[in-house]
Amino acid sequence: MTDTPARLLNLLSLLQTPREWPGSELAQRLEVSKRTIRRDIDRLRDLGYPVEATRGAVGGYRLVAGAAMPPLLLDDEEAVAIAVGLRAGAGHAIEGVEEASVRALAKLEQVLPSRLRYRVNALQAATIPLTQGDGATIDPRTLTAIAGAASGEEQLRFDYRSADGTPTKRLVEPYRLISTGYRWYLVAYDTVREDWRTFRVDRVSEPLATGARFTPRELPAAGAEALLSHGVAPPEKYEAEVGFDAPAALVRARLPESFGMPEATGEASCLLRLRSSYSTEWLVFRLALVGCDFTVHGPPELAARARALGARLTRAATTPAGAAREPARTAGNGQAAGDGTTAAG
Repeated sequence: MTDTPARLLNLLSLLQTPREWPGSELAQRLEVSKRTIRRDIDRLRDLGYPVEATRGAVGGYRLVAGAAMPPLLLDDEEAVAIAVGLRAGAGHAIEGVEEASVRALAKLEQVLPSRLRYRVNALQAATIPLTQGDGATIDPRTLTAIAGAASGEEQLRFDYRSADGTPTKRLVEPYRLISTGYRWYLVAYDTVREDWRTFRVDRVSEPLATGARFTPRELPAAGAEALLSHGVAPPEKYEAEVGFDAPAALVRARLPESFGMPEATGEASCLLRLRSSYSTEWLVFRLALVGCDFTVHGPPELAARARALGARLTRAATTPAGAAREPARTAGNGQAAGDGTTAAG
């Protein structure tokens, strides 16, 4: 192999496999001399790839962690796995995902071959997420189109639906995507209205980078976050206190870490205090998924929501008057099978 750039890429691909490569094996694989391998290793080091060498009969070369993140070579399966994972995270405004994952997804999809993009789309279309946040879901392609236009400093055209449902067409200079933990927002300069605006991304459709470049304007002194907080009312937080008829370890294992640590009040009981900005309906539903009796000690709104949800589920489980009862199913031993439901406290 005489093409040095191609040989370096092949060498890098081999070194990214987590193992130690003897120089003789690398030379054999690339059909070059061991001296050429040594020179190529030096070239990779000059490019910022930390290649460690060990001497001896079992010595060789290994790519190790360095001070900076060098470019990576991904095979087809790895690229598909990363794209699907980033899309799944970016489609919901989940705390911790934020802009970095969207930028990474935009970079990956920009160079993803069409055959792999088809596989990613097919896999995502066939997947149904069982858990979601309380915010609106977003097509990840919308996020990546916006992120690509922002990073490329291209004007962006899109259709927008206002809070009252009024459709408008916008032409903006996109500046930054911001995740609040519930929703994604775009901070941009509206060229028609000649002012800074914030847009809810779940109301954006048909985003298109026009190709027209712009010189980034200077943000107001307060910054993008202040623009967002000015145009968006932050969700109200409230203190909640819930008692569970279950050990603290069980409750802790079945709730997100963000809910906090339940305190044991007995061998089979615990108390959870949390500060939440979720809707009370979603929070009651999530607490019920723990799978044990629980009591809401406060706030009153959360307790009222729990009573309303309990009454609704009770009505759903009650056979309407005059409706035909479903015949009892029998288990394999000939006895009636139970429905598996339990009463909530």
